[in-house]
Order: sequence, then C-alpha cells, then structure tokens
Amino acid sequence: MKRYSDYEIDLLIDDLTEAALEAIEQAAGEAAKAAVLAMLEREAIALREAQRWKLEAENNLIEITQIKKAGRKNTVLGVVIGILGGLAVGVCGTLFIGGR
Repeated sequence: MKRYSDYEIDLLIDDLTEAALEAIEQAAGEAAKAAVLAMLEREAIALREAQRWKLEAENNLIEITQIKKAGRKNTVLGVVIGILGGLAVGVCGTLFIGGR
C-alpha cells in the first residue's frame, strides 16, 4: 500500500475542497434560477388573472351603459305613452260629456 506524503494529502484536500466549493456554487446558481423561474410563473399567473378581471370589468361597464340607454329609452317611451293616453282620455271624456 502506497503511503502519501503530507504534501500530497494537502494537495488532495485542496483539490477536493475546490471541487466541493464549485459544486456548491453551481447548486446555488441552479437553486437561484429555479426560484426566479417559479417567481416568474407566479407573476404570469397573477397577470393572467388580472387581465381576466379587467376584461370582466370592461364587459360589465358595457352592459351597464347599454342598460342605462335602454332605461332612458323606456322612460321616454313611457312618458310619451302616458301623455298620449292622457290626451286620449281627455278627448274621449270631453266628447262623452259634450255629447250629452
């Protein structure tokens, strides 16, 4: 069995230490990449959700605007029908009373 000198053992320990430190650095880099990718994925999901809510709010605003327009139209139509109905009742009443 070969005996190693203290110098050779020190070199071997230095080489192993350097390799271990490089492996640790590489693992840390990979972990950082994974963390960034996970964060970007969560951000993308949040942006898609925000976009969905924005579209829903825009659609609701369009519906509300259309309902308000229809409400105004119905109000004007109701007023016109009320006035014409009142005039018809008045004319009929006048004719009925005047005809006696």
